[in-house]
Amino acid sequence: MCTSIVEIAAAQGSGRSKHGWFALSHAVVAYDHPQHALLEEAVTLDFLNHAQGPGARAAVELTLESAKALHAALAKVIAAAEAEEGLRVEYAGPAHPHARKQERAAA
Repeated sequence: MCTSIVEIAAAQGSGRSKHGWFALSHAVVAYDHPQHALLEEAVTLDFLNHAQGPGARAAVELTLESAKALHAALAKVIAAAEAEEGLRVEYAGPAHPHARKQERAAA
């Protein structure tokens, strides 16, 4: 049965396909039948750039348990990265480029 569980988010960064690296524009997260993994259902992650055609796609199919572990790992890394960025701004002072970014975001 198809679940129709899909979330799409804008994404900035890079992905790697068989054609090499490409700029990301979106990430699609879904829970549905996988294309390759031998699973009934899977959490699928597609990182893509529609403007660059079908070759600009990197895909992952995970078990639900693996997706939960990835979610937990991402949360830990994000929290640590945000703390690190806060320390950089504190250490470098208001002239630091990250400080200006935070000021603009707060406005």
